[in-house]
Amino acid sequence: QVQLVESGGGSVQAGGSLRLACTTSEDTFGTYAMGWFRRAPGKEREVVAAISQSGGGTYHRDSVKGRFTISRDNAKNMVYLQMNSLKPEDTAVYYCNAAASVESFLHAIVAGSWGQGSQVTVSS
Repeated sequence: QVQLVESGGGSVQAGGSLRLACTTSEDTFGTYAMGWFRRAPGKEREVVAAISQSGGGTYHRDSVKGRFTISRDNAKNMVYLQMNSLKPEDTAVYYCNAAASVESFLHAIVAGSWGQGSQVTVSS
């Protein structure tokens, strides 16, 4: 499994911004689609955003469209989730993962291990 390390996150007030980052030391980073999931207290884990290997294709769930942006830098083995206009309902632990395609994320078919994630807390 692909080993991934998330960073970023924190506590902000509603309307604020945060950026999450995720990296892997594996040379195969560019061969994977990358994505972000989140799990809110008492809820199931859900996919938030995903990006294709080249970065040319992206998916954002409806509730974050226009507010969150996923991007990647293959030269640095990094994937980012820029989160703007945060809402209390965005409060969750956010996890990144790798998969064969953006479509795979929609079916939660992932290739990476689940790390500890990054806590995002949005207060009203």
